[in-house]
Amino acid sequence: MKLILLEKVQSLGDEGNIVEVADGYARNYLLPRKKAVPVTDSNMTVIERLKKRREQMMKDEVQQVRELAEKIEHISCTIPVQAGEDDRLYGSVTSADIAAALQQEDIEVDKRKIVLEEPIKKLGIYTVDIHIYPEVSARLKVWVVKE
Repeated sequence: MKLILLEKVQSLGDEGNIVEVADGYARNYLLPRKKAVPVTDSNMTVIERLKKRREQMMKDEVQQVRELAEKIEHISCTIPVQAGEDDRLYGSVTSADIAAALQQEDIEVDKRKIVLEEPIKKLGIYTVDIHIYPEVSARLKVWVVKE
């Protein structure tokens, strides 16, 4: 039986794909759970419209993310910390600290998207990569200063 997938189904395919499956699998699993619909002309036109709408939404989202990346590129964060001799920090500056500093600048970034090879343990100026979206990343200048 040929079906159009309405959502991603593991080991079958992604949303909008046309797949051929066993009749029993289609009748007992995919169709009752609304994971697929039969291939008909009307269903094909609906799926094509959905694909176009999703593509447009993805383009808009990527544009917003690029604007956010440009905004991040033009700012720098200052993180005051306690430091001892030789400008060594008592703790360390982590991606969570950088995310909190960005939040003070009214920029929401998930700490998991901030890439640090290792936590910052000395005072200084650092350039940190932020992977905002799969194809969009930004570089942030972080100033770690004595409190």
